[in-house]
Parts: sequence; C-alpha cells; structure tokens
Amino acid sequence: MAETYQSLRIEKSDGIAEVVLIGPGKGNAMGPDFWREMPEAIRELEADESVRVLLVRGEGKNFSYGLELAAMTETLGPLIGGDNNLASERTKLLQLIQRMQGATEGLARCRKPVLAAVQGWCIGGGIDLIAACDFRYCSREAKFSLREAKVGIIADLGALQRLPRIIGEGHTRELAYTAGDFDAERALRMGLVNEVFESPEALLAGARATARKIADNPPLVVQGAKQVMEYCADKSVEDGLRYVAVWNAAFLQSNDLTEAFAAFMERRPPRFQGR
Repeated sequence: MAETYQSLRIEKSDGIAEVVLIGPGKGNAMGPDFWREMPEAIRELEADESVRVLLVRGEGKNFSYGLELAAMTETLGPLIGGDNNLASERTKLLQLIQRMQGATEGLARCRKPVLAAVQGWCIGGGIDLIAACDFRYCSREAKFSLREAKVGIIADLGALQRLPRIIGEGHTRELAYTAGDFDAERALRMGLVNEVFESPEALLAGARATARKIADNPPLVVQGAKQVMEYCADKSVEDGLRYVAVWNAAFLQSNDLTEAFAAFMERRPPRFQGR
C-alpha cells in the first residue's frame, strides 16, 4: 500500500498505523498528490482490522507548511483567474474544494482514534489536519499558524468548524483574523494540544506510548467510545445518555469483555481480539 503514495508513508506495527507526511514539497507541504492520496489511505486503514489506532506525524523537522501553493497553481490557476471565470469555473472550484475537504473529513470520520504529533511548523492546512484528529501532542519548538488570511483565503478545510469545539470561539477567531504565529505554550494553554514534550524525539516516543496504550484496549470499545462522544457533541446530556445506554445494550456482550474479567481474576494482562 505505502509504495503507491507520493505524499505519505504508512508504517504499520502491532495495531498502530503511522501516517507520515513526506511532501514531496518543502516542509511536507500539501500538493495535489496529498489531497488525492490522504482520503484513500484513511479508507484503507479504516478497513484494515489489524489497525487499531492512527498516529499522524510529519517527516523531518516540520509537521507541514500547509498548502503547497506553487504545486497547486496548475490546478487552481484556471479556476481563479482569466476572462472566463464564470459559472463553469465556479462549479469546478467548488468541486475541487470539496475533494480537498475529503482529506480532513476522512480523518474526522474515521471510526478509529487518531492522534497527531506535531514538531516544527504546522501551518494552514496542517492546522485543518490536526483539528480533525481526536487529540494532539507537540514538541517544545513547535509553531502553529492559521495563515490563510495572509494569502487571501478563508480557511475551508475544517479548522474554522472544528477549532471552536477544541479551543473555543475567542481563540479561533483571533487565530483566523490575525493569521499570526503561536508557540507550543500558547497551544497548550488554549487546549489545542494535550501535552508538550521537550524535543521531537521525546514527542515521538510519547505519542507512540499513548498509541500503544490505546491499541492495547478492546478496539471495538475504543471505537464505540469515539462514536458516542461524536454523537453527543451537539446533543443534550439526556440524549447522550440514552444513546450510550442503547449502544451498550447492543454491544456490551463480547469476547473481549469475558477476557477482561478472566485476565483480572487470573492477574495477567488481557489479550483483546476485537470480538
């Protein structure tokens, strides 16, 4: 699978799939290959029952510089300039944006948990990408910027929709309106990241350790918890309680539940199979 991708590398090991951004643009910038390949990669990983958790990270010193403007010029140019910029071109541009949204939507809708590990710069589309993950870690030198306003674009790949749920309306509006840079400490204070690690090496080790803990739990229970939380995001507590009660009534009985009790009684680590 990984051999077919130009912008990604997939590394799978014992229930964990690392989705590594590799460019080929500078700073793992996101060109045409990325927008085509990312949704496909997520679909394949979601269908792979051996994968229990996804870890998204960047190759090298940075997470991502965001949209690779130079590489996208050939695609975007005819749709945003020229004398024939009419309904046909507007429709094609709309369709292009919607296809690009599939890269972040695929992560957000993935039934398996997704963790992002951010080192170095995370700009523009990189923010859209990590906002679609379940939670985020970063290293001390990480820097972030929702920079679309500086290049004459309204962020349209999910950050403006998801960040308010993560960091609140005020922080999101400030970041979107100023297009300024902010560091790891600010990201931690506003709640964009769960933890800051002292170095990229410590970040990767910490992210992998957390992914390992997730992968060691019953996969269907973890996926169920994610689905319940997603459902409850815009519902009342009463609706959420009703939903999780029905969920457990339907799915509580499992071989993994029996294994959990057996392992507790026998004082050994459980061996969950997702059944």
